[in-house]
Amino acid sequence: MSVLQITQIHASPMDNFSYLVYCPETRQGAAIDPSMRPELLLEKAADLEVKLKLLLNTHGHQDHIAGNPLIIEHTGAELAAHRSEVPDPDISLMEGSRLELGNGIIEVMHTPGHTPGSVIFKFGDQIITGDTLFVSRCGRADLPGSDVTALYNSLQRLKTLPGKTEIYPGHDYGPTKASTIGWELKNNDFLKCPDLQSFIELRMGS
Repeated sequence: MSVLQITQIHASPMDNFSYLVYCPETRQGAAIDPSMRPELLLEKAADLEVKLKLLLNTHGHQDHIAGNPLIIEHTGAELAAHRSEVPDPDISLMEGSRLELGNGIIEVMHTPGHTPGSVIFKFGDQIITGDTLFVSRCGRADLPGSDVTALYNSLQRLKTLPGKTEIYPGHDYGPTKASTIGWELKNNDFLKCPDLQSFIELRMGS
């Protein structure tokens, strides 16, 4: 099984990150959340001689998926997303979905809360968290379709991952561009909430 490589790209004036994940042996790749400047992702794939096979979305907000059409037009990549986020994806994602990428595997965790169909992509000890978990923060729960209780439960799942698990968020909102579960457990006030009620008070009051 190949260890998939990840490249983080600053992709919008809203501090979005997009990601290029690829198999170093086969050079097959996946574009994740191309955001508003998908050409940057295409340029990075070309530089690394990576052929984009998949286009993955963590959720359906426009600042994450605006670049989908350009990626598909230029690469023919199959679009994979939760059906409640993107209508009629080529691959419908759900909890436990597994996507082959070259000699590697991307696993899918369904983490509702920020949106009903938010998903996280996991490969090895790395996760791409979209707007579910940021460095030192978490996603909003006051938007249409958000559910603060579901977000709390999704974050509780993430807290059980190994401390060395690397976190790659959907936005550059924290003191660093990436983090680990271990660091977040010590420094993220949203993960340190002892119960649901304290989380609701913190998240909905922020």
